[in-house]
Amino acid sequence: MLDRLRAVRQDHPVDFFRGFLDRPKEVGSVIPSSRFLERRVVRAADLAEARVVVELGPGTGGSTRALLKAMPKAATLLAIEINPDFARLLREKNRDPRLVVHEGSAEQIREALAAHGLLGADVIVSGIPFSTMPPLLGRGIIEEVHAALSPGGRFVAYQVRDKVHELGVPVFGRARVQTELRNVPPMRVYRWERRAQL
Repeated sequence: MLDRLRAVRQDHPVDFFRGFLDRPKEVGSVIPSSRFLERRVVRAADLAEARVVVELGPGTGGSTRALLKAMPKAATLLAIEINPDFARLLREKNRDPRLVVHEGSAEQIREALAAHGLLGADVIVSGIPFSTMPPLLGRGIIEEVHAALSPGGRFVAYQVRDKVHELGVPVFGRARVQTELRNVPPMRVYRWERRAQL
C-alpha cells in the first residue's frame, strides 16, 4: 500500500528539472508543485460541478492528478502542454479516461477544445510562467482564456510573480489572491470569474 501511495505522489522531479533546463521560459519552477499548493489550487478552482476543465502547462502531472481527483466522474480535463516530453509523460502515467492530453500552445485554447469536441470551459487552471513570456503573448493568452470560458467560469493561475495579475486586470478585473508558503518557491494563487452575460 505504501509503495502504491508513493507511486501516486511521484511527480517525476528529474524529468521536471530537465524540462526546466531545456525550456526555462516555458516551465514555471525547477521542481513540481507541493501537495499544499495543489490543494489550494483545487479549492480555488471549485470543481464540484465542472463539466469541462482546462489545464495550461500541466508539466509532469502533479496538479493534473489533483484536479482529476476533485472533478466529477462525468467531467473532462483537457491538459494543454507545449513540451512534447511532458505531454508524453502525461499520457503514459495518467490512465484516467477523463484526461485528454493536447500537445500545443495556450494561445489556442478554443482550437484545442474544438479539436476534442468540447464546448466552453467551466474552469481553466494555469501554471505557465507569465512573468517570463513577452507581454503581448501573455495578454493574448489571457484574452484567449476569457474567450474560452463559459459565462460564470473560473480562471485560476498560480504564479511566483504578479505579472499575470497585471495582464489579467484589463480583461477580468481584479483577482482574488491567496499565497501558499508551503511550496518551493512560495506561490500566489489568483482567481477570476468570467461575468455572466446579461
